[in-house]
Amino acid sequence: MLATRNEHKIREARSILEKTSQCELMDLDGIGLSYREEEENLEPYDTFEQNAESKARYYHELSGLPTVADDSGLVVDCLKGAPGVNSKRFSPWSENDGISRDESNNKYLIECLNDHRDEKWIARYICVAAFVESRNNLRLFQGEVEGEILATSRGHGGFGYDPHFFVEALGLTFAEVSQEEKNYLSHRGRAFLGLVQEINNGL
Repeated sequence: MLATRNEHKIREARSILEKTSQCELMDLDGIGLSYREEEENLEPYDTFEQNAESKARYYHELSGLPTVADDSGLVVDCLKGAPGVNSKRFSPWSENDGISRDESNNKYLIECLNDHRDEKWIARYICVAAFVESRNNLRLFQGEVEGEILATSRGHGGFGYDPHFFVEALGLTFAEVSQEEKNYLSHRGRAFLGLVQEINNGL
């Protein structure tokens, strides 16, 4: 079971796991796990590993199913690792200000980076996927990809910081590549492909 309510993550994970393994991937809504307010408090930690484990264990306990959850984010060198684990809620502006959370986060990111115009805006996307098969069986898989933040957004695909995340080897931002290309190159793709390899080898 994939433990997320993020539709973008569900589509990415399904396209990776179901094309590269014999897994049948279920999501929270698909097994009837309705939203609970306490879900907002599942990522209180300072590391991607701890947050991913927290979510995977929580939803495994509720469902009794083998569960995978991930925590991911953008780490920018000149911002001393920010937004990091706070990538989802980086901006101090709310969605009530008339723009989406992604737009708000990107706008705030560039505003912060404008104080570092004399530096290269080197960044990494990091994803840690936690797989819980039973209470005493936890596996962690990490994926990482390096890029550079562009001041101007490019492309209309992807989500999060993708329109500003430029990968030199591609000559494109993650918002400009196809979903299939992103699956194999992205931080999440790399983490989940590590999980797939373990699954295909019988864990």
